[in-house]
Amino acid sequence: MDEQYYEKLLNITTGGEQKRFNESPHYNRYEPTSYSVLEILTKQYTFTADDHVVDFGCGKGRLNFYINYFFDSTVTGVEMNSFFYKQAVHNQQEYLQKQKKKTNKIHFINTLAEDYPISPKDNKFYFFNPFSLQIFTKVINTILLSTKDRQRTVDIILYYPSYDFLCFLENHTPFTLFNTINFPNDRDPRQSFSIYRLERTIRT
Repeated sequence: MDEQYYEKLLNITTGGEQKRFNESPHYNRYEPTSYSVLEILTKQYTFTADDHVVDFGCGKGRLNFYINYFFDSTVTGVEMNSFFYKQAVHNQQEYLQKQKKKTNKIHFINTLAEDYPISPKDNKFYFFNPFSLQIFTKVINTILLSTKDRQRTVDIILYYPSYDFLCFLENHTPFTLFNTINFPNDRDPRQSFSIYRLERTIRT
């Protein structure tokens, strides 16, 4: 199904790319994950209504609305760019107006990724190459610190992952590779999902 189908279904506008580069060399330009890629992810990886999903570099919120619509997950989009943040909030208003959900489980925060306060309920974190390894390292360490306060299973979902990100998770964190989702007939090895998991038992 094409982009127009989903944009109409969700009553949102999330297409396009960032025309100007960010002033900071640590942040990459906006590019939404395609709907066809989201279809592949959600056919091979499970989201539930109990999940609290955080999308770092959410842009206009495409992944957030898609996950909330099909799985009723609580979703938080973290976006440093105020222009995209305002568009995400506008999309949220349009989405909720059409869907008329009983509970608003969608949140957007206009802040730097490294400044986002990890909630004890956040358990799945999505990254589509949004920033440098330096920022990624800070975010992952903050996530790990949050699991000491509230032990829980946490997943890191990387789309089109950089080699540096993978090496950091493999060699410098307790995360282990849980699943790799490859794309059929695609010759680019980075056109894939790498999902890392930290298994922790919740305290009773």
